[in-house]
This record gives sequence, C-alpha cells and structure tokens, in this order.
Amino acid sequence: MNSTFPPGTPHRDPTARTTTADIATASAAELTGKRRIAFASYVDEAALPAFLTLLRSLALSNPAVCEDFVVLHDGPAGPPGADRIKALHPRVRFRAVDAARYEGYGSDPSAYFPLEVFRIRDYDTVIVLDPGSLVVGGIGELLALREGLAAVPRSGDRDRLGGGPLVVQSEYLTDAFCARLDAAAGDSHLAVLDAALAGEFVPLAAADGVAGPGEAEARRRELDLSDEDFQAAYMTVKGGRHHDLQVHLGTPYVARTGHLYSAANIATAHIAAGEYQEAVDLLESVHIPVDEAWPHEVLGHALMSVSRYDEARAHLLLATAVPSRAAAAYGRLAQIAWVHGDDRAAQRYALDGLAVDPTHRTNREMQIRTLDRPEPPEGPADQQLAHVAFYMPQKGNAGDKLLPESVRLTFDPDFGPRRWHSIHAHRLFDEAALERVNARRGLVIGGGGLFLPDTAPNGNSAWQWNVPDDRLNRIDVPVIVYAVGFNVFDGQSYRQQRFAAALRALVEKASFFGLRNHGSVEKVRALLPASLRDKVRFQPCPTTVTRQLVAGWTDPAEREDTVLINAAYDRAGLRFGHDYAHFLAEMAKAARALGAHAEVKVVAHSLDDERIAFDLRREHGISLPVIPMYGFENDEIRDVFARTKLVIGMRGHAGMIPFGCGTPIISLISHPKMAYFLADIDRPEWGVSVHDRHLGAVLTERAVGVLHDHGAAVADVHGRQQELWKVTQGNAADLQALLPRR
Repeated sequence: MNSTFPPGTPHRDPTARTTTADIATASAAELTGKRRIAFASYVDEAALPAFLTLLRSLALSNPAVCEDFVVLHDGPAGPPGADRIKALHPRVRFRAVDAARYEGYGSDPSAYFPLEVFRIRDYDTVIVLDPGSLVVGGIGELLALREGLAAVPRSGDRDRLGGGPLVVQSEYLTDAFCARLDAAAGDSHLAVLDAALAGEFVPLAAADGVAGPGEAEARRRELDLSDEDFQAAYMTVKGGRHHDLQVHLGTPYVARTGHLYSAANIATAHIAAGEYQEAVDLLESVHIPVDEAWPHEVLGHALMSVSRYDEARAHLLLATAVPSRAAAAYGRLAQIAWVHGDDRAAQRYALDGLAVDPTHRTNREMQIRTLDRPEPPEGPADQQLAHVAFYMPQKGNAGDKLLPESVRLTFDPDFGPRRWHSIHAHRLFDEAALERVNARRGLVIGGGGLFLPDTAPNGNSAWQWNVPDDRLNRIDVPVIVYAVGFNVFDGQSYRQQRFAAALRALVEKASFFGLRNHGSVEKVRALLPASLRDKVRFQPCPTTVTRQLVAGWTDPAEREDTVLINAAYDRAGLRFGHDYAHFLAEMAKAARALGAHAEVKVVAHSLDDERIAFDLRREHGISLPVIPMYGFENDEIRDVFARTKLVIGMRGHAGMIPFGCGTPIISLISHPKMAYFLADIDRPEWGVSVHDRHLGAVLTERAVGVLHDHGAAVADVHGRQQELWKVTQGNAADLQALLPRR
C-alpha cells in the first residue's frame, strides 16, 4: 500500500529560515531546497568484492549519475578496502555502525547493521542497495521518487518486503522512525524493517534497473574488471557522462594512455564546471596533432577563459580548418576580438562562422553586436561618470538589459551619454579604457550578479569585469561598487585563488562597496581579511525601487487580469537536479488551477526561457501565451510588470523588477539569491522551492490568496519597497559626498 507514515522532518523548506542572519549563513542547498540524494550500502569484508562490482555497474549503466555513496561499515579500524572503493567512485562517504546499538536486536547484531541507514541525517533521499546487487539499467525512476519509503514487495505478498533496493525519503530518516525499528522484532534487518513498516511502503517494480544477488551473472562476470580496464570502459561508454565521474576515472586514464579524445572530453567537462585552468593543464599534457580540430577548439576555449588570448587564437585558427568545428571556432575568435575592442575583426570572424553555419547562435550574436553603428555624442568627460556593467545585446536577457539604466537613475535622472560613459564589463580593461576612466568624475561598477565564475570567464580577475590588477590599482577617481551580487549557484564555487586576490584588491580600491543582498554581503566578507569586511555594505538592487526612481511614475489605475510565469534554464542541472519532471508536472497543476482565476502567461526574459511553454504543451497538453520580453525596450519591460496582477518568477529580476514596479511576486527558488532577496524584505513566505513536493498546491494557494486580496498584497509590496528605498537614500547621501556634481 502507499505509505501513510507521517512523523519526522518533511523535505526542507527554504522559507523556514526567516532572518537575514539565518539566510546569510545557510548552505546553498538549504536555501534552494534542492534534494540531497545518496546511495548507501552496508559493506563488510565478505561483501567487498561484490560491492566493487556494484560500483562499476552503477557507473557504466548510469554514466551521467553521480551522487554521494554512503558506505556503512562495522570496523573501528575503518572500512574494508577503503582505497579500492574510493578508486571507483569520487564521492564516497564512510560511516561506522554503532555496533552496541544493535546488541538487543538478536543473537547476531551484525545481521541488523544495515538498519544504520535510517540514522543518516545528511540527505533527503537515500537509495539503499544490497552490496551484492547489480545495476543493469537506468535508475532515473528511483532518483525521481519523492514520497515515503519505496521497496520491492515480496512475491505473492504485496504487504511485505521482498528484497531489492529501498528508496528512503526524509520522513523515515528520523529518530521517530528509528524508535519504531528499536521496538520491532525479527531475525534480520529486513524482518525488523518489515515489522516496523507494517505494509506501509510504496511498491517498486522488481525490474527497476537493479538485479539482486545471484541474478545477471553473465553481466557480473563482464564487470570483473581491473581499475584500468574500468576507467577505459567508462571513457568509451555511450551517452552523457557526469563531470565528477569523468574527472575521477578519466584523468588517470589519460595520464596513463595519453588518449587525446578522452582528454578533450574531460577538458570539456572541466570548462562546463568553470574549471578552466584544469582544462588547460590536461590538454597541454597530451600531444594534439595539427589536424585534430576539436581538441584544438576545446583548448582554445580553455585558454581564452584564463586570458591566454594569443595562444587561444592559434588553436582556434587551427580548428577552423575542419568544417564541422569551424563555426564554433570562428565564434570564439570573434569573442576574443570583441574582448580586445576590435569590432571589425570580430565582425569578420562572425561572418566567416555564419558562412559555415548560418544558424550558429554565437556568430549571429557577435555579428549583430559589432555592426558599425554611430555612437551617440557624449557630454564633457569631467561631467560624466564611467559605468562598468554587463550591457545586454539586442534580444538579450531583459533583466540585465534594464539594470544599467536603473543603476544610473540612482545617481542622476539623466541616464544617457551626456552624463555617463559606458564600459562593458566583459571587454578587456586596457590602457585606453583606463585613460578614459581617469578623465571622468568617478567609476560606477554594477549592478547585477557580476561575481559569477562562468559568465565571460577571464584569468585577469576571475569575475565578470575583465580587469587586470595593475590597471585597477592605477584608477585615480572614486570607485563605486554598486548593488553587485555574489551569484554562485548551488553546486558551484569559485575555485581560483585569483578571484580572492582580485576581490581583495577591488575592496581595497573602492570608496563605496555595496552588494545587493545581505547574503552576498556575508559571502564576500567571508573571503576578505577582517580589516576590509566593514567596507562591505548592503545596497539593494535599484530595480527593486523602480517606482521611486522613474520620473513621473504613476501606478496603474487598473491592472490586466493576468498572472505571469517565468522559468530559467541556464545551468539547468544546478537548478533542478533530478527534479525537472516533478517541477514541470507541478507547474502544470498550478497553471491549470490558476487559469480559473486569471489568464496565465509565460514571460520570457531570454529566448531560452520559452522552454517552459514548449514543455508544458508537449508533456501536459497546456498551451500558454508567451511574452517575448527579451525583445522589449526598458519602458515596455516596466509597463508589462506594472500592469499584471502577479508574477511567479525564477530569475532574480523576474522577482525584483515587478516588485520594484509595485506588483506582488512569488519566487520559484532555484538559486540562493532569491532567498537572499526575500529575507531582506522580511517576506520569506513569498518564495517556494522548485523542489517542493507539493509545489503546485503551494503555488496555487499563495497565488489565489494574492488575487483574492490584491489591494492588500500591493500595499504590502509598497511597504516593503519603502524600507529598501530608505537604505538607498542613506547610501545616496554618502555617495553624494564622494561624487560632488560638476
């Protein structure tokens, strides 16, 4: 029967942390509610050989899956074969069983040691595998399970366990359930578990990708491999490979064999994870023949990401000789030329790339970006502020498009070229740029999530502004870091010492250093010496106070009867983990339910955001209109968000911009910055994790509540916004002293 066992801790709710101090010190997983999943097995000396085979079978049958593997053992001297186990899996966690705990269970306490899995508290889902079992197929269905305790029932008795994998959710990983185990009786761990469950489990099909002990013997013999043969087998398996497994198993394989295409595959995985120097080091350790285009392209990509531009050009030019790689190589050459301010060369490379592949997105974007357009006339340099920002190209992310103008409005109602000199953060800050900045009144940097390691990567600063330390140090006008965000995703980190050194240099140089939420403030302070931490202060994103900044703003007399939904798909694996199908199904439930109260539309900040509309139609038969906001001008963006009744958004600015326009929001939390913002306005209940088990019902309840008492919801937004405006005004007084008008 389906589980009805109620006690214990439910899946983590990111809104449970209510203060800015709680939010700032929480882990990314706690803030996003992302499920922490692990495999677990009890392994003794006798089970070790079979368990090693199990690990090989898991990797080779599910090469894109790599979660923690908790190895339970009974020895105070440590687990048997620890080094052999760690050689096969990169994320092993050893856990000793408290043998004394099981002395009262039966005459042989070791028969009950596998029950230790229920005392694990570090995960939301634990998949328990018998060490003698074998993974023979895809286990996506096991990873997707969200409710109760799932097990294979006994043949002929659906209310009793029949062996096989267990999928245990957080409500069973509790002291309350362990007390039920302690009170149960049986001659084995499965008998005790059977007694404690009393038939309350979710039935699994016996063939859900896992063969039991004694089954699939032919496959078991095939998997009796040396470590070297296992590494080779993994690197040649078809389908996607997980970054951690690929690096763990592939790196020694390449070191031993020098296999070029394996090195390129691993380097590609490094690049996708923001590990650019590791990619360079690996590919430089192998010989790349002149005519091997793809490895040259990958090495060129890695080299440009650590700012070794001349070497990158050489490898990318070699890659252009092969038609199948030429378009991508030309696109990167165009990017390098643009980074160095050479728009003509960038245009030529982009056109060469489009000649090979007219649909190539990077080349199309670079070709449009570098069209020869007349520059608007600027005012006198000594009356301008220089402004380093991420200036979105045509049809770029709507939130990032609006942001530079919003920042400027906090300094000056004139946000145009008469008072501002634009410097794109992603272009190399060269001597000419330094000279231009030092001729201005000051330099403003921001806003937005510029502290992010994998957007426009460079080796000069390791964050989005491509500035070498020596040029930063030679800026002799006031430097204002304004409403910047520490934008690292759950599962992502800055691995470079270069970033820490560059960050310290920036804080030392800055006259004002304001970050857009308290979470970012605490994360950045933790990277700084004590002497610099107090320089870091809170400055809300100016999009959150739009109603106070835009001249002549008036709130709409009437609103459209609409609810807008936004979902983001950049770094989808980090956002959704194994839960995208669940997220989509829950959003379908919410869209259907909300359709009875308002017209539901998708608002796409970028072209990729439209995917939710396609997926809802394909998977659930729901058709929603799409608002292509990536093509809108700034006034249009503000107008759409001001006139709707509610925005349910995943992107940071799909929450902050409508909030700033006075519109109620519900945040779909897939990134810590959403929880940071809601904590700053003391409204954590305005967010719900994309991993929430009951996402559809929660969204519906909260959204309907907003729609039924919309006036009160709008008034609450206005009140919260006023608090952010007070902070902004207080900081503005300090900035006015630093930057007197001329």
